[in-house]
Amino acid sequence: MAGASANLRRRGRSLMLALISAVFAFYVAGPVYWLVKTSLEPEALVTAVPPTLLPQSPSSANFAAILHSNDEVTYANRRTADVATGNFVPSNARNLLPSLWNSVVVGVSVAFLNIMLSATAAYAIAMIKFRGRNVALYSILVSRVIPDIALIVPLFLLMRSLGLLDTRSGLVMTYLAVTVPFTTFILLNYFRSIPVDLYKAARIDGCSHLAVLRHVYLPLAMPAIVASLMFAFLTSWNEFLFALILTKTIQSQMLPIVISSFVLDFTTNFSFVNAAGVLAIVPPVILAILFERYIVSGLTAGAVKG
Repeated sequence: MAGASANLRRRGRSLMLALISAVFAFYVAGPVYWLVKTSLEPEALVTAVPPTLLPQSPSSANFAAILHSNDEVTYANRRTADVATGNFVPSNARNLLPSLWNSVVVGVSVAFLNIMLSATAAYAIAMIKFRGRNVALYSILVSRVIPDIALIVPLFLLMRSLGLLDTRSGLVMTYLAVTVPFTTFILLNYFRSIPVDLYKAARIDGCSHLAVLRHVYLPLAMPAIVASLMFAFLTSWNEFLFALILTKTIQSQMLPIVISSFVLDFTTNFSFVNAAGVLAIVPPVILAILFERYIVSGLTAGAVKG
């Protein structure tokens, strides 16, 4: 009897855990599912009341419009396009693919430059004893306490003085200032968790600090390296405020800025906006799937030494 009661309690806990997991999965994945679903539907179905749970009359017309949006959009063909049928294309839709390329270039540049800066800084603070290294560490960390909104005016004036307004180089410099402190902290904890005997052995064998970093610490810290790369890339990919203030033409505008411009005062094609949103989430999702095990271990390793 006691065994049957314990078995019943285990089944009850399993059922409750499965239910909670399903609710959490729906909470997390629900908005993504809705974004993909509405990107495949005509505008009339996107705004229908009540909404439908499954896609109705799915079509790739919105994605085709994105890929062929280089055609000139005039007042005449905008006027004849019916928003309710999903045929309306914003006049600046042609800027979507160039802004996607800008986001890729800036994101990749920030990710790799970030690793070069943060890895060398973290190694120096973790392994090299020099006067003022604690001050250097705290100065790096304190720089991220300042909210971004308080930095936007000084950064704007600085970029204007350097002639870097409305350039991808200006955005790269800005995002490095935002991401390097956090990735330095991640790598610092990871480097400190590596046995110091490896460092001493490499130094006794005649390795320079650069050689120790390259041949010993970077290979062992690969999970933290990948996590830092992903953090830097995603931060620059999703950032809105600095990109809005520091850019003004499609030569340097980022993807979030262009997508936000599709929401117009009088006419907005929500299915087209959602299709652009799907396009925006594809690269980060692919990277997250490819490097998932590195990201998890990189963010957690080094938190506890031993």
